[in-house]
Amino acid sequence: MIAEAGLARIAILGLGPRSLGALEALVTHLQDSACRVAVDVFDPSDAPGAGPNFHPDESPLCLLNIPFRDIAIRPPAFSRCGSFADWYARHTGEQADPDSFPPRAVMGQYLQARLHDLRTTAQGTVAIIPERVSRVEHSAEGWRVKAGGTWRAPYDEVLLTPGQPQVRPDDQLAEWQAHVGRSQGTLTRAYPANQLADRARDWTGCTVAIRGLGLSTFDVLRVLTCGQGGSFDAKGYHPSGCEPARIYPFSLNGHPPFPKPVTAPLDARFDLHRAEVTRLSRAIAQAAETDPDSARAAINAALDPAVTRILSECHRQVPQGAVSEWLHREWIKPGAQETDLNPIESLRMGIGLADGTLDPTIGYVAGQVWRKIQDDLRKGYNPADTPAETAQMLVGFDEGLKRYSYGPPLSAAQELLALVEAGIVDLDLAADPDFTLTEEGWTLQGAEQNARVSVMIDAVLPSPDLSAIAAAPVASLVDAGVLASLADGLAARTAPDGHVLDQQGHEIPQLCLLGRLALGSVIAVDSLHDCFGKSSYRWARGVCARWEADHRTGVA
Repeated sequence: MIAEAGLARIAILGLGPRSLGALEALVTHLQDSACRVAVDVFDPSDAPGAGPNFHPDESPLCLLNIPFRDIAIRPPAFSRCGSFADWYARHTGEQADPDSFPPRAVMGQYLQARLHDLRTTAQGTVAIIPERVSRVEHSAEGWRVKAGGTWRAPYDEVLLTPGQPQVRPDDQLAEWQAHVGRSQGTLTRAYPANQLADRARDWTGCTVAIRGLGLSTFDVLRVLTCGQGGSFDAKGYHPSGCEPARIYPFSLNGHPPFPKPVTAPLDARFDLHRAEVTRLSRAIAQAAETDPDSARAAINAALDPAVTRILSECHRQVPQGAVSEWLHREWIKPGAQETDLNPIESLRMGIGLADGTLDPTIGYVAGQVWRKIQDDLRKGYNPADTPAETAQMLVGFDEGLKRYSYGPPLSAAQELLALVEAGIVDLDLAADPDFTLTEEGWTLQGAEQNARVSVMIDAVLPSPDLSAIAAAPVASLVDAGVLASLADGLAARTAPDGHVLDQQGHEIPQLCLLGRLALGSVIAVDSLHDCFGKSSYRWARGVCARWEADHRTGVA
């Protein structure tokens, strides 16, 4: 590290929850270290700390997929905010319902309050530069960053926290983008939801399709219905007359994710015993450092008995070996099981599993158990040097189980069913329909039904495929070979402390990356909790350790 007058200059690119967590970890370490730093954080957002996903001005119809009872993003000791629930009570004057799912905008306000506390504590150590970074380069003097047309240098360290940068459209989306330029169809994105709500005022009586049937689709459905004056109650959906005439969500398998258990007592059925947590934690750590077959065997040996015990205690009788067989099929083809039901049957099944009127299935139990060990999963996996083939398998297994572990509120699934029963939403074409481009937009085609739509909403979260990244400065770093994929389907190679590794596994000096674009090197990254987890603390410890090492050797 090249420090000037004992001061290390650090550039952080992006200021959402991920970089906020890194800054909190760094300031915490600075309090117990002689390390001295000056941090420039580059982000043009008008909501620093919150980022676009939690923008404080976003529609209140966009909800977290975590209930209050499970939000555990503990603040650092120096923060005065307290926990999210404590802050919420002070902020609103109301005690949080532990079973409710708060709006993402409210979480954004909390994150901004934590940023304010951090800057107060850091006392000038952190400067926010509201410029978009277009390029990052290494020179003899150190790293330099081009932002707002101006080069800033030298920096001793650079941390990339890009979230999900813009990607080049896939073949289907690229064809549709070209199509809307020469037709009357409308193609738009799900977010920002407030902008979508404004556009939807012109879609009264139109037929709309939603590309994707994941968590974002529930936000889109609320915007197209409640956002246009409709309402839900115990009797169902009450239209305002301003919403689209018909809405067609679709995905590859046509199945919405399964909602989470609705109350704490129902959720407690899936709690693990301490010994089971210990066995799973050890199994994950072992799996992360071995070959795929050994990794599967290690995790199954710990997961199978835990799932079997919970099923038995829930009075669900399954044949001997059924859990083992289910896990075997899930490893081979993640996410492909329990898809023999049609979309409506699957939706009703998910509602019954979440409200306790149906006994839990093997998959539902496995998914809830997996949700409850996400911190242990990261703890065992992220510090390891996982072989590429094992990483592909473990990430695939985790991603497949997201249909259970990352599920929406029960209310979201009930609202979707109410919209189907009201004739507003149609799931008959939800499973991988064919498409014909028309002058008015698109025709969705199924085995027994077609539908002409004039509006298409893209609600698909792109994969963190480095080759598809279109946004600066990540795209240029990929083109230059600085960022290299760990394996097909995975993102950048990084060390446990976030250091970027080249294709040969060598460190790129003082260039670090945290978050989704390191998927494979780390796991379970699509979680707010992960932003404030151990990866950020490993990065912060590394910054301080490098500063101290340079000063011990007299480099500075």
